Amino acid sequence: MYVDPNKVILTDCDGVLFDWEYAFSCWMDRHGYEIVKPGEYMMDVKYGLERKEAKKLVRIFNESSAIRRLPPLRDAIHYVQKLHREHGFIFHAITSLSNDEYAQHMRTKNLREMFGDTVFEKYVYLDCGADKDEALDKYKGSGCLWIEDKPENADLGFDLGLDALIMDHEHNKDYDGFATRVYNWKQIYNYIVGQ
Repeated sequence: MYVDPNKVILTDCDGVLFDWEYAFSCWMDRHGYEIVKPGEYMMDVKYGLERKEAKKLVRIFNESSAIRRLPPLRDAIHYVQKLHREHGFIFHAITSLSNDEYAQHMRTKNLREMFGDTVFEKYVYLDCGADKDEALDKYKGSGCLWIEDKPENADLGFDLGLDALIMDHEHNKDYDGFATRVYNWKQIYNYIVGQ
């Protein structure tokens, strides 16, 4: 598959475009769960749950109506739209959300309503917590920009010949791989357009 690396941006959704962690924390609070270890990324540790139960709750959340209204991460809306409108970039979303078609539909609606109907050309939906190896392999050697917050996926993109950026979060502070760390979409914008 050929993609123009000068016009296509590959991006994860949760932790890059959306503030999934904040929305999940609000949902967990509404359902009576309390954080026992603030700042922790692993939900079983953060909430003092068995790993199996935490994974089940993440899946339930990802397949609930809450996924339809996730808030944007930091300055994502402004700069994603600016890259699209002013510089002609299109985006391919690659997200480990769920295999449930209704959850996927809700995510698509959230992306389109938040960022615009023409920003995303492609939506690649993987199961909750799934690896992105196969999805990213289709872009191997393309040099496309790949924006991710999970270290393993950032490194995977780099290893496949993508221009990998890692969105800064508390859970990846110790990352020392080859992806370039960015703190917000303004930095991504400047990285791309050279301002």
